[in-house]
Amino acid sequence: MTNSMKDLLLGLGFKAATPAPAIPERRGPTSAQGRAAADPASRSQRTPAAGKGAGQRGHGHGGRREQGAGANVAQPSIRKSHASAAEIDLGKAFALRAQQEKAERIEAERLKQEAAARKRQAKAKVVELLHGKTLDDAAAELVRHFEYNGKIRRVHVTAAQFKALNAGELAVVQLDGRYLLVAADLARQVHDLLPSLVALLVDPQAPVADDPYADAKFAIPDDLTW
Repeated sequence: MTNSMKDLLLGLGFKAATPAPAIPERRGPTSAQGRAAADPASRSQRTPAAGKGAGQRGHGHGGRREQGAGANVAQPSIRKSHASAAEIDLGKAFALRAQQEKAERIEAERLKQEAAARKRQAKAKVVELLHGKTLDDAAAELVRHFEYNGKIRRVHVTAAQFKALNAGELAVVQLDGRYLLVAADLARQVHDLLPSLVALLVDPQAPVADDPYADAKFAIPDDLTW
């Protein structure tokens, strides 16, 4: 319509048409958050799922934390079990050792008692063997010295007995602290029963130097005064 026609109509009382308001162009959401904000229904449907996923993720992290914590607890338990096993083994070893030592002490005591019993029996036989067979002379005036158990001992003899001792025909036997003069054959029988009781038994084939007290100069009269 031309301006002249428009002016004519306006002059006749017609009003100019009001232009329609412009409708802004709607643009679609450019992201998932925009789409969710534009579509409330969709947002409401997706929210539980998102929460569920978060819960699952949270549960998963918690599970891993719990699993890690369980592993940390298990390690001390394993170490403790190993320590307990070592203590048990050590205790068993000490117990076995103590039992072995006890058995050894019992065995040693048993052997000691048996040896003592054999010695008592042998000594009793020696006493019986020597009964009434000793040759000690109360009138003996000479002293025959000899070494016995690391010390110098002596026995009173006559001149004839002194020579017989040096010739190996007589011997000296110790019994209860006394030194008894006996025949050499009898001393050998005592030696067979209890060798420790034979105090002097000269071997006639041995050199004189082996028994320095065999020299007559050591035959000192018992009543000699210095």
